[in-house]
This record gives sequence, C-alpha cells and structure tokens, in this order.
Amino acid sequence: MTMSIAVDKAPAERANIRRAVTAATIGTIIEWFDYALYGAASGLFINKLFFPQFSASAGVLAAFATFAAGFFSRPLGGILISHFGDRFGRKPALIFTVSLMGLSTVAMGLLPTYAQIGVLAPILLVICRLLQGFGAGAEYAGAVTLVSEYVPAHRKAYFTAYLSSATVAGIMFATLLFLLVAYLPEETLFGWAWRVPFLVSALLIGVALYIRQNLDETPEYVVAMERAAAHRREARVPVGELIRNSPREVVCGFLSITGHNANAYILSAFSLSYMTNTLGMARTDALTAVIIATLTGIVLTPPVGALADRVGHARVYLFGGVFTMLYAFPMFAILGTKNVVLATLALSIGFGIGYSGLASAQGAFLANLFPTRYRFSGIALARELNALLIAGPTPFVASALVAAGNGKPTWVVAYLMACCAITVVSVIAIRSRSYERGSD
Repeated sequence: MTMSIAVDKAPAERANIRRAVTAATIGTIIEWFDYALYGAASGLFINKLFFPQFSASAGVLAAFATFAAGFFSRPLGGILISHFGDRFGRKPALIFTVSLMGLSTVAMGLLPTYAQIGVLAPILLVICRLLQGFGAGAEYAGAVTLVSEYVPAHRKAYFTAYLSSATVAGIMFATLLFLLVAYLPEETLFGWAWRVPFLVSALLIGVALYIRQNLDETPEYVVAMERAAAHRREARVPVGELIRNSPREVVCGFLSITGHNANAYILSAFSLSYMTNTLGMARTDALTAVIIATLTGIVLTPPVGALADRVGHARVYLFGGVFTMLYAFPMFAILGTKNVVLATLALSIGFGIGYSGLASAQGAFLANLFPTRYRFSGIALARELNALLIAGPTPFVASALVAAGNGKPTWVVAYLMACCAITVVSVIAIRSRSYERGSD
C-alpha cells in the first residue's frame, strides 16, 4: 500500500509544495532546453560547423551521433547521483545536476569550430555532451522523486505532469531561440549567432540554483530515513537493494518508457531534420511548426495528468502508447504534404494527444513502482538505461532509416510503432499486479 503523507493545508505547507514544484519544474526546463538546443542544432547547424568535411547527409548523421553520445553518460550519472540522492537527500543531488547541465551547455556555446581548430573541435563537443548527459542523468528522476514526495497522493500525476510539460517548454524555448537566429544572414548565423542560444543557459542556471538552495528536504524522505535508521535497514547502496527487491519493477519501468522516448525525440529533434533536409521545407517553416506543436503539449499535459489521477495512471499511460502507435503512419503522411499548416497540425496532434497521454502519467507511474528509500535510484536506472538505448539513438536511427528507405518514412513509422508496442506490453505486465508498491 502506498504510504500517504498527510499534507497540512496550512499556508506554510502549501508554500513548500509550490517551491518544490517550481524548483523541479525549472530544473526540468533547463535539462530539456539544453538537450533540445543540441537536438535542433544537430539537424540545422552542428553538421556544418563541426563536420564540414562530410557530405550533407553524413554530416547530419555525425551530428546526431554526437547527440546520442550524451546519452551514454546519462545512466552513469543517473546511478551515481541518485545514489547520493537516496543516501543523503534530494536537495544536494538536484543542486549538482542543474549546475553541471547548465555549465556544460554554456561551454558548448564557447567552443571553437572545425574551421578554427580542426578535429579537436568535435572532440571537445563530445566531451561537453558527455558532461551534460552525466548531469541530466539524474535531473528528471530527481525532480519526479521530489515532487511525488511533496504533493498529496491523489494529485501525484497532476503535479508530476508539470515536469513533463516543462520538458516540452524547454524544447519550445530552445526551438524559438533557434527560430529567431535562423532569420539572420548565413554569414552572421554561422559566424557567432549560433552561440547565443547556448549561452542563455547561464541565466537559467542562476534562477534554478537560487530556488533549489532554499528548498527543504521532502517530508516523505525524512520520515523514511528516520524509520530506516530506527529499524537498522538503511540502504548503504540503494541501487543494490533496488535490484534485489524490485527487479520486475525495474525491468517493466525500463520498458515502459520506450514508446515515450521514441515519440518525444522523433517529434522534437528528428522532425526538424526530416522536414528541412528530406522534405525540403524552409528552415523557418519547420521551426515554426515545432514551436506551435510543443505549445500544444505544454498546455494539455497537466489536464491529462489530472485525468490520470481520476481514472488511473496506468490506464492513461496505456492510452498514450496505443494512440501514438496508431498515429505514427498518419502523422508522417501528413508531414509528407510539405504544407506548413498541415505539418503543424500533424505535430500538434502528436504532442497534444500522444505525448500528453504518455508524459502526463509517466512520473506518477514510475514513482509508484519503488519505495522511498531507493525511489530516486529506481526511476533514474529505469529511465536512463532506456534513454541510452532509445532516446539518444532515436534521431540517428530515424535519419538512417529514412536514408535506407530512399527518403520514405516507412521504416521510421515501423520503428515508432514497435517502440510503442513495447510500452503497451510492459505497462499491461506490471498492471497485472498491484504496481503501487508504496513508500516503505
């Protein structure tokens, strides 16, 4: 049974909840702002700035390969940082993650290009991506853990859905910045203007650090640690206890994210490259379509989270997976019209229904799989291993599949449908048991 922490409705308690949700949301915006910056840049600028020695298609593949490289360090960062988050508290872990993510992104904006220092430029780029991924590996897991342990149990999906909205908000802000610089002359754009979106992260870091420094530890974590100490069962290596006690939950949690990760990165990162490089749409039209579509996801995800609290987290999660699987072919067929209005509509449906269905329930679904004393580690391990295998490679895989299909999206559609099918099966598998394991 899930242990519910009684939430006093006194103003001080409500203020603590607001601070926790705000701190987690801003950090998540930064995480996805940083990643979407590089995802958008991979299809538009990185190939020409850091891989000019390759052909156009090979340069895009190389750029997306460096995008994927950041995900190789995510599981390591997720496991190590979540270890400290479970052992010593959520607050210090979350301060570290946002600092490392932001500083790595700023460093990318200061890098010399291939034209300036040759092959050392892409090497430094990969190092920055690895550091960025290390920090990001625990950010969302920590944010979900923080919020789910602060808010009332019956509103867990609604509040954690704001974190999923924040991921889309970060994507939208990053895309909007690139849209603004995309109107500049190419000489200016490839000279210095491409750096500006990366350097903006410095402002976001300051805001996030200020808010997180003033957070209290989550009440549920404090109670769980006191209870563990009293019974002498404090987890010295939380991930070890996680694997011993909750192997089924780890596996199902890992598999359940597959469809969401494939869908999110096809919508946000790959779609830009596909519309501009394969379909030949104008760069500004493609960016505009993605911005409007991401706004749809931002607006609709929290209400769908509230629905998940009423009808069940797993049920809404299943709906999102099934819808995305069935919508994959129609979405690419509509994009194939090369009409900016129809492309915007296609992506908006993908974000507004498919993305929101999966993203709104994901946080609460994962948080309910694991007890408090190793919840951070459980969510981080499940999410980041999937990010390594699915999220990071998806833009690269999708680009390769389009090339293999001579510009046709057939194999990309099949890939997205297969990923969503894995999500559906895994959620059904864990739902066959009472998946709400509880806090302790």
